[in-house]
Amino acid sequence: MSQSKPANKPVLRSAIQSVIALSALGALPLQAQDNEGEERIVTNAPRSFEAVRVDTAPVIDGIIDEAVWQQAEMITDFHQTSPGDGDPTSEPTELYVVYTDQALYIAARMYDSDPELISAPTIRHGQGLPFDDRLVVILDPFNQGRAGYRFETNLNGVRHDALYENTTSFRLDWNTIWETATSVEDDAWVAEIEIPFKSLPFDPNVETWGFNFGRGIRRKGEEMAWVSQNRSYNPSIMGEMTGMRDMDQGLGLDIVPSFAAVRQRQYSPAASDESLEPSLDAFYRLTPSLNAALTINTDFSATEVDNRQVNLTRFSLFFPEKRDFFLNDSDLFQFGNISGFAGGNNAASGASQQNARPYFSRKLGLSGNGQPVDIEVGARISGRQGRFNIGTLAIRQDAYGKVAASDLLITRLSANVLEDSQVGVIFTDGDPTSNLDNSVMGADFQYVNNEFMGDRILQGDLFYQQSDTPGLVGDDASYGFGIRLPEGEGLRSRVGYKVVEENFNPAMGFVNRSNISDLTADIGYTYFFDNSDYLQSAFAGIDMQRIDVLDGDLQSEVIAWRLLELRSNSRDTFSLAYYNNKENVLAPFTIYRDPDREVIIQPGNYDFNEQEISFGTGGQREFSGSISYRQGDFYNGDRTNISTEFSWNQSRYFRMSLSHDWNDIELPQGNFITRLSSLNTQVAFSPTLYWINLIQYDNLSEEIGINTRLQWVPKAGQEGFIVLNYNVQDRDRNNRFEAAYSDLSVKFRYTFRF
Repeated sequence: MSQSKPANKPVLRSAIQSVIALSALGALPLQAQDNEGEERIVTNAPRSFEAVRVDTAPVIDGIIDEAVWQQAEMITDFHQTSPGDGDPTSEPTELYVVYTDQALYIAARMYDSDPELISAPTIRHGQGLPFDDRLVVILDPFNQGRAGYRFETNLNGVRHDALYENTTSFRLDWNTIWETATSVEDDAWVAEIEIPFKSLPFDPNVETWGFNFGRGIRRKGEEMAWVSQNRSYNPSIMGEMTGMRDMDQGLGLDIVPSFAAVRQRQYSPAASDESLEPSLDAFYRLTPSLNAALTINTDFSATEVDNRQVNLTRFSLFFPEKRDFFLNDSDLFQFGNISGFAGGNNAASGASQQNARPYFSRKLGLSGNGQPVDIEVGARISGRQGRFNIGTLAIRQDAYGKVAASDLLITRLSANVLEDSQVGVIFTDGDPTSNLDNSVMGADFQYVNNEFMGDRILQGDLFYQQSDTPGLVGDDASYGFGIRLPEGEGLRSRVGYKVVEENFNPAMGFVNRSNISDLTADIGYTYFFDNSDYLQSAFAGIDMQRIDVLDGDLQSEVIAWRLLELRSNSRDTFSLAYYNNKENVLAPFTIYRDPDREVIIQPGNYDFNEQEISFGTGGQREFSGSISYRQGDFYNGDRTNISTEFSWNQSRYFRMSLSHDWNDIELPQGNFITRLSSLNTQVAFSPTLYWINLIQYDNLSEEIGINTRLQWVPKAGQEGFIVLNYNVQDRDRNNRFEAAYSDLSVKFRYTFRF
């Protein structure tokens, strides 16, 4: 076996010291120069407007023809955030804002000299708009510059909303009730938005809200905003909307009954189950900014299935939360910004970035193998009161298998301090996966300075947490810190360090590696081309992660040399990368298994390198795709990886995408190939009726999973589903697939708002 020498720690320390030194240089102000000497717009200059209160609400039909819009101030002073920074926009935009006592209304006329080229591949509500021409509205009803709500729509009138967890990251899965309608004029597309005040927490004594606007023209790679800083905009980089007074929040009560009919069938061994289950969710606004929620007999039958992953490591994978009940107000339960320590670091795996989270909601209502577990009742109090942020969740989970019914509690409190920073604590109690007691306590500090060295952004995080589990004594803490200069242009860098002791055991959290220290660092430079007809930006940098066993040797190390990453104005991409990998395997693990054999990685020190080249085309095109080729050493052998994706945006009514990931691995102890494929189709019969199909296959399980759902959304807050999951499996690997499992769910839910 080819083995490497022990890692040279002094060399690593020197490398980290160099990263920190370059980070300090990155704090120096960078002057964006205009090649033609033209004066650019001051992007973060204070801007404000007065929202006009009207007696009659406009009709949300995508046509700005009512006289009520003439009462609003027309906002037109927008600028580019890319490809230029502060440059005039290539197309003008007109924005109008009015409100009644019931709702906020926003209208935008977005001029386009080639309206037939407007990109709108997304046809389904709740989906992100990465390749669509889009309108973005950000609201901060408390005008604190710390959190906010993001609303996006495209030409298809798709509703996509998100909740800012902090000033630099937001949850795409959050949703609330609002309406939008769009249309196309001769030289523009128009969007109207209605956001009911019952859908947003706010303080009626605060008459000035944070407000910002964004627009994207995908074929040009152009992004624009009303207020921005270093090509970014978020709740800390906002203008102001004044005159907000006398709004009606109603009783603040939402009653959401739902009814689900479910039929499940297991084929080998044969078993079946049928159920007719009502459930109830209720939401009540205790104060203008503090909410209470109650769920009874919670039903997750219509939740989307997970995207499959192939695991070629000895550590567990991470799957994100997709259930609405746990996504609502989830920002208030975030602790330590742990997942943000290495966000965007190509050397750090997604699971390692999430490692040491004290609370991970997928531990609730799911068994260890991912099967649903009944939640009898749950209650949540969450929101903001003054400068305090509150999140408390109590769950009564039903018994399953040998695990008794359990009472679970999560409490997260934080307070806004300094200009944009936060200090807080977290406490969890209970174990949803065993009959043992368990608790976790922790404290954290999140520092944000949006005016560091002038117009730069400096962020820092510090956390400490400790678990208490019967039978595990000592070495039960986790702690860490992170420092970031998250810049969109010029030099940017990050350093993160966290420790997960051997007995740290958050029963409602996520740990995939313990008894380790995890050091991540990255540094890179982004250059934007001025006046280029094709190229928009170029990036080069170095990302690294080193994980050591506490009081021991190296466990894993990855250095990703991001040699060149190019992006065009039409969103095409090209990248070159080189990876140095080191793995110290202390115990044998099975990397591949089939009925006839196992391929096992034996203990030892492995040092292997890989190179990668990838190319992608902008997803706004009718036909688009990407391909990545990665080749090199792999443990004591070789690996070739080819990953491809193809999309066909046939029209506003049909979209199809196909992806395939292929690994050809040759090891002295055995060769094997892994394949992971998926096919996704979306059909829009109307703006309210969708048919979505997802077919996934991997040759490790030799299972084909089919998820097909018919979704009817007559309006926001009302949904009907017919969902079929059907799995077939080739158990003997003889290319004969047999039915393994199926479940059919019919569900409808309706929101009564008071």
